[in-house]
Amino acid sequence: MNIHPTAIVDPAAELDSSVDVGAYTLIGPHVKIGAGTVVGPHCVIEGHTTIGRDNRFFQFSSIGAANQDKKYAGEPTTLVIGDRNTVREFCTLNVGTVQDRGETTVGNDNWIMAYCHLAHDVVIGNECVLANNATLAGHVRLGDHVTVGGLTGILQRMRVGDHAMIGFQAHVAQDVPPFMTVDGNPLAARAVNIVGLKRRDFSAERIGVIRQIYRLLYRSGHTLDEAKVGIAALRGSEAGVADGDIDLMLNFLAASTRGIVR
Repeated sequence: MNIHPTAIVDPAAELDSSVDVGAYTLIGPHVKIGAGTVVGPHCVIEGHTTIGRDNRFFQFSSIGAANQDKKYAGEPTTLVIGDRNTVREFCTLNVGTVQDRGETTVGNDNWIMAYCHLAHDVVIGNECVLANNATLAGHVRLGDHVTVGGLTGILQRMRVGDHAMIGFQAHVAQDVPPFMTVDGNPLAARAVNIVGLKRRDFSAERIGVIRQIYRLLYRSGHTLDEAKVGIAALRGSEAGVADGDIDLMLNFLAASTRGIVR
């Protein structure tokens, strides 16, 4: 274990022997940090926070602090961070609340740039990118492979589906369906996130079906209920290569209570 002599690590904290801790960092008694994780200088990691393997925290981040909910009364809620995440400078990740799941969760392989804020009970999947100053309010859910543009604010309880991309300086006040690229003010769906899908080795046939889903949702003039019927009818097309994507979209739409970005 490589702990700088100016760092203060509570004796009750559980750190793997391979963890690095930088100068002037503070680590509280209820913190657990897994193998290979590097914590830079001037960080504060507190609360009931569990961090997995091979993460990197750059300087001046606040991890596991009490949430910014006025109802919070010091309950032992948690922050859980997975493996191989990068958290850049001046990020704030708060613990959850008893009014929701009691846990803020970050999955694996996420890239969280400077000045990002993850409020209480936020859930982030795997391989997401949050550009500088992205702000996620309480109870927000991001799927896997989501990209959030810089200076974007996502309102409380919004959901963003897998493979979606949110443009720069967006105000997200409705759910963002999977696979979509949204931007502008007011926010609107522009196209399928084709670049992202190609980077993840989606076949041309699979992307073609997803483009049909987009047209049904946004270009057909259908109501949302009519679009759902049309999307369901796509099952089996192109030898069923996109049936899982169709189910992902239909399940997302069925669970949406705030409406989707139009």
